[in-house]
Order: sequence, then structure tokens, then C-alpha cells
Amino acid sequence: MERFDILVRGSGCVGRALALALAARGLRVALLGQPEPSGASAAPREDVRTYALNAASVALLRELRVWDALPADAVSAVYDMKVRGDAAGALLEFSAWQQGVRELAYIVDAAALEAELATALRFSPHVRLVDAPVPAELQALCEGRDSASRAVLGVRFDVHAYGHSAIAARLRASQPHQGVAHQWFRSPDVLALLPFERPEPGCSYGLVWSLPKQRADELMAAGTAEFEAALLEASGGAAGTLTLASQRSAWPLSLARAEPVCGPGWVLLGDAAHLVHPLAGQGLNLGLADVAALASVIAAREPWRPLGDERLLRRYVRRRQFDTWAMGELTDALLKGFASEAPALRGLRNQGLSLLNQIGPLKRWLTSRALGA
Repeated sequence: MERFDILVRGSGCVGRALALALAARGLRVALLGQPEPSGASAAPREDVRTYALNAASVALLRELRVWDALPADAVSAVYDMKVRGDAAGALLEFSAWQQGVRELAYIVDAAALEAELATALRFSPHVRLVDAPVPAELQALCEGRDSASRAVLGVRFDVHAYGHSAIAARLRASQPHQGVAHQWFRSPDVLALLPFERPEPGCSYGLVWSLPKQRADELMAAGTAEFEAALLEASGGAAGTLTLASQRSAWPLSLARAEPVCGPGWVLLGDAAHLVHPLAGQGLNLGLADVAALASVIAAREPWRPLGDERLLRRYVRRRQFDTWAMGELTDALLKGFASEAPALRGLRNQGLSLLNQIGPLKRWLTSRALGA
């Protein structure tokens, strides 16, 4: 049987990006995808997800020759962001101009990104798509939150369920988005409207709405008119009148970390290693940062050191552990702080938003962290 340098388990965005990054360094890579559910006769659901990608993620995708191949209407730049609390006047604004960058982030069609990664893989001579595990010096587990290989290895995956679900959809707006993202931190939900170009260029948004599970279930079951009315009430018309332009999708939210993240001959990346709340839009950014870090560590290894050497893999873990821990703690604290209905805390958090809006250096530091700097 042919032997490979690395077996990548999982063919989502993180797994595909890792296979491309390692193959670009001359390594022989086998990419093992997730098996399709058996007996599924229904038509696949529309993929309504959007990703918010920071500058570091865009740089990696450009290096992999994927970014510039994306369709023009699959990418939308974010130039400004308005974050509102649940009281009048509680507003935090971020601006690309104030940060000295061209854009704060890009909103990308999830299906389009996965398709372009798949296309790039077909032209990579060092990547072989396989349908069963093959021998390799190193196994990279990129199977997502429900990784079966992680469980087989006996890795502890401590999951804290929030009791919330996220609802995603595509929306059409009655007024142009002008590259402005909107977010509301309220008790007990978090609503994000991400400027997008599909289905209508300049007047569309990607929706990510985090709510308690019971309320999310109600909105998933609600008719179109009822759902749109709830959206209008939640957004206060700040983005104009919003109408549904797609199916709705929902998934449970949780905070989780794997321990350990590596061992002799194996390593975890992406959602297989860590989960964070989507309120900061950093989930895929963390996964792609994992890819960049592991590829860099492997490229810099001593010629005599095997790819599966645990001491080598610990260099990757050390490089990533603070950023992933910090993002998990930050999103967890934000959610808990804004989900509380205590009057005293409600006043403090709204005052905090307004105060932070006046502190330029701190705002710039927060933006630089989100940009991946």
C-alpha cells in the first residue's frame, strides 16, 4: 500500500486548506473526507452559511491560490461595524479607515469557498483523495466538532453547552448595506447582519442569530411573515426592511476544548480541537490559523525529526494555545455578560459599550486582534 507523509482526516475548509498548505511544501498528503450519510434520499439542504474572514485568513487563502478564484459575488468587504447594546445610545463603532486598513473583514459564501478549495485540490499533484485510512507518518484530525477519530484516541473534549442555537439565513434588505456590518448584544440573544452580495448585490445580508434554544425552535418553525416581523423588531429597522431570501438553518452552540491536542503521530485542528461562540465570527479564522501554524512548524522542523514526533507537534500546540484559549474566554464572557437580565449588569454593559467607543487605542487593539494581527 502506498504510504503518505500526512493523512488529513476531514474535508471541510480546514482539512482542505491544510492538505493544500502541506502539499505546497512538497509533502505527500492523503485527504480522507467524511462519509456521506447512508440512506439519505432527500435533496440536500441549501447551504446558507457565511464566514467572516480576517486578514490573516485571506492571506493564507491567497497563498493557496484560492482567494482570487472566488466568484466576485461570493465575497463582500466589511468597512464599518456597528455594535449595539440593549439600551438607547449603547453603541460601539469600528471603522477600517480609523484602523488604517482597507477593510475590517470579508464575508464569504461558505459553499463557494469549499468549492474553490476542492478545485485547487484537483490541481495539486501531491494530494490524493482517499476513501479509507492509509498509512502515514502523521494524522491531522480536521473532522469538526463530532470527530470520531478524536474519540477513538481517547482525547477528552470538554463541552459546555450554552442552551442556545444559532439561526443562519440569507436576507434581502430594502436599503444598500454599504459594507456595514450590524450586531446587537441584547438579553438574551445576539443578532448579526453581515453585508453580502447574494442574492442581490449591495442589498443582501448573511444572518447569524443566536437565541435560547426554545425561542430558536419557535423561529425556525415560524412562517416567513412571522420570522421577518421578529427580525424587524430585533434590528429596529437599522438595516431597512429585511426579507428572507433562503431557507433557514440552525445548530446548537457550545464552548469546547480538546485535551491533549496532539500525541505521537496525531494532531487536532479546527473545530476538532476547539469550539467558540460565533458572536465574534472567529470560528473558521481560528481553524485557518491552526493550518498556518502547523504548516509553518512542519516546514521549519529539523531534517532528521519525523513528522509524527510529539515534541515537534507540541511546538504547534504552544503557538496556538493562547489565542484559542483567549478567544474562547472572550466570547464566553461576552455572551454571559450580555445574556444576563440583572438590571445592574444591564446598565454596566451598555455603559461599557459607550465608554469603549471613546477609547481609541483600546478599540484599535481589539480590531487588530480580530484582524489576526
